[in-house]
Amino acid sequence: MIVVTGAAGFIASCLVTRLNAANFNDIVVVDNFTVERKLANLKGKRLREYVDRNDFFEWLDKNHEQVEFIFHLGARTDTTEKSREILDLLNLEYSKKVWHACCQYQLPLVYASSAATYGSGTLGYADEDALLPLLRPLNPYGESKNDFDNWAVAQEEKPFFWAGLKFFNVYGPNEYHKGRMASVIFHAYEQIRRTGSMELFRSHNPEYADGEQKRDFVYVKDVCEVCYFLMHHRKNSGIYNLGSGEARTFLDLALNTFAALNQTADIRFKDTPEDIRDTYQYFTQAEMQKLRSIGYDRPFTRLEDGIQDYVQNYLVSGAYL
Repeated sequence: MIVVTGAAGFIASCLVTRLNAANFNDIVVVDNFTVERKLANLKGKRLREYVDRNDFFEWLDKNHEQVEFIFHLGARTDTTEKSREILDLLNLEYSKKVWHACCQYQLPLVYASSAATYGSGTLGYADEDALLPLLRPLNPYGESKNDFDNWAVAQEEKPFFWAGLKFFNVYGPNEYHKGRMASVIFHAYEQIRRTGSMELFRSHNPEYADGEQKRDFVYVKDVCEVCYFLMHHRKNSGIYNLGSGEARTFLDLALNTFAALNQTADIRFKDTPEDIRDTYQYFTQAEMQKLRSIGYDRPFTRLEDGIQDYVQNYLVSGAYL
């Protein structure tokens, strides 16, 4: 039995599909299932049981002997969330309870961290423990993720295998419900379909031209492959970056979205919203040597190929993974 928290969300629902494809069908999904717009992400998947996130620990106390692995991907992922109370409850305290349960019942754990922990990137993007206390995230969401990473590394009692994954800019199917927090590729597709043009944020940093801001975009299918690898690997515990390892510009992203739609590019610029302007990241690029060093050798999907697959095989038809 495999437990996936946040299972109705973007990345976790894609992971369930990957597990089903490998004939893992004894899957317990944990989430807040009252959010109806997310439920389509689980439609048609082979599952054992739905467990409300508030009932999960009571359920685990009764069923832990049957559980083989826990993927803890549930979190409040809104980077504009200002309530530390909500973020501490869902991203920090809930994760601590998952950790303690995995220690108590000797269960291996993979949990979701975030590249938001790196803040402005002035200290680089190395996934080394020594860097963790020095990081200064730019928003409360990133702080909550960094707080848990620091807490986990400092614990004397740890699960026999655990891995925290610092997701960079993940894109791909099953993010229809995410609204403003959906990937730029999703928003590019929607804008182009609606207006025939695409708006990108203007640069407010003199070191970057408009559209030349760079991010490490990683396809959700690659994220699932790493999770699947770690489920079988079960050694070399620690915190790992999970990006493509290659920063690409937003212009690259926009031009490839137009190309996937066989449309002539029409790109315009608008000011970055003031509520995120001061905390906007202009460059992210995952250092991936640590994950490679433990034996993960699959290539990561090129941005061109990922956008083409996402647009043509999912967004155009509204399909789910």
